[in-house]
Amino acid sequence: MIKGLENPMDSELERFMDILREGGYKVTPQRIAVLKVLVGNRTHPSADQIYQEVRKEHPMISLATVYKTLELLKEMGQVMELGFSNRSTRYDPQVDPHLNLVCLRCGFIEDVHETSLNSLTNVVEDASNFEVHSGRFELYGLCSTCRSEPVAVAARVP
Repeated sequence: MIKGLENPMDSELERFMDILREGGYKVTPQRIAVLKVLVGNRTHPSADQIYQEVRKEHPMISLATVYKTLELLKEMGQVMELGFSNRSTRYDPQVDPHLNLVCLRCGFIEDVHETSLNSLTNVVEDASNFEVHSGRFELYGLCSTCRSEPVAVAARVP
């Protein structure tokens, strides 16, 4: 256990660090800082949001280091890259099967863990003779905050 880590996400952070070590990668202070932002994060941050957060403790870190760390974690299957045509790419540390609910107005992304996704994957594999390695499940709509806010006049005009 890393000295000074005392929150409930400690074991998850340790798991990520062990995976890096097992892959032969150095566990640098910058990588730990990126991991700390990601571990337990349900906001699906962009690389820039991660960079801004990490810079608070590591002001000399570069955006390139953040991107390289995210790319490494993606290649190792430890983070999912969520690309959207009208928004910045976001990163999801939850790689287990789940739904992403995406707000069309503000871009908020919420995870919903639905056990039937595993059985859906099995049904698809059985019906198609296709071996599923990963998937991305998204539903689009309006989050509770955006549903309760009035739409600006400009937004209503097609």
